[in-house]
Amino acid sequence: MLPKGFFVRLDVVVPTYNRSHLVQKTILSFLRATVPSGLQVNIFVVDNNSKDDTAAVVKQLAESSSIPITYVLETKQSSSFARNAGIAAGNGEFVGFIDDDEEIDASWFEVIFREFSSQGVDFIGGAVLGNWGAQAPDWLPPGYHSVIGVVEPKPRAKFGPDFSGNLMGGNAVVRRTVFERIGMYATHLGRSADGLLSEEDADFCRRLEAASIPGMYVPDLIIHHYIPPERLTRKYHRRWAFWRAVSQGVLSRTDKEAVPHIAGVPRHRFGRAARSTVAYLGHRFKKDKQGQAFADELAVWDLVGYVYGKHLINISKLYKAKA
Repeated sequence: MLPKGFFVRLDVVVPTYNRSHLVQKTILSFLRATVPSGLQVNIFVVDNNSKDDTAAVVKQLAESSSIPITYVLETKQSSSFARNAGIAAGNGEFVGFIDDDEEIDASWFEVIFREFSSQGVDFIGGAVLGNWGAQAPDWLPPGYHSVIGVVEPKPRAKFGPDFSGNLMGGNAVVRRTVFERIGMYATHLGRSADGLLSEEDADFCRRLEAASIPGMYVPDLIIHHYIPPERLTRKYHRRWAFWRAVSQGVLSRTDKEAVPHIAGVPRHRFGRAARSTVAYLGHRFKKDKQGQAFADELAVWDLVGYVYGKHLINISKLYKAKA
């Protein structure tokens, strides 16, 4: 039972870049969802310097919306800059995060209200279901669901060292005071128009864990993520695997993994790449092993990307204000 007179103010941050046709669907999903009487919702759409009609689309929806919608412009490119701008624009005691290619489940607000009726949790995350734009190919590699942005429901559990996964910024709600304790999203990580640097979620999750901030994975906190056909290609998977590893290499410059290293790279990455190369040769021509063969190939891209991120990439060139 909820505490008598319980009231929650929730800011929802939606970073977007050149996706007016998709962010419109995101906003409309907010308007279709049930908002409990004790929940006050404000939506902040952060335009990360789009060149399409995003501004006009958002402002038009705001005029007739039953939920307050605020348009925020952030010209510094990357999802982290955009999220941080959305956090700063509001003052609700809780901040929710949704990406511009997602739609919330009809019960999303109700689940948030229910979970924060207790004072025992400071952040929650949930499932990300696929809204497929094309049929999934049979070569999709096992262990790489994050490439297409799908997080299958798993049992309710506390976030922490025993939980397999991160708090994903595409479906998360965080108590505002948490940002005062551990800081905002890392602006040297996060996607931009010039690169697919990531790991901002993993970095934020590590800081949550280091500060012993209590959080809960909630399986019925559900969003539906659109998976476009172009993401269901080997080219995209290779690019994603490379840039994720670049991000991990960048992060290791200041947060070194406590394992044996060779030339600044964790030794286990060389071992995995070597084993995967051998395995790839065994799986390559077997029809029932195409997915595993591709996963073996991506392990090599992982090593190459990590070396590039650790020693070669110039981060300052990827994050700059756009004219």
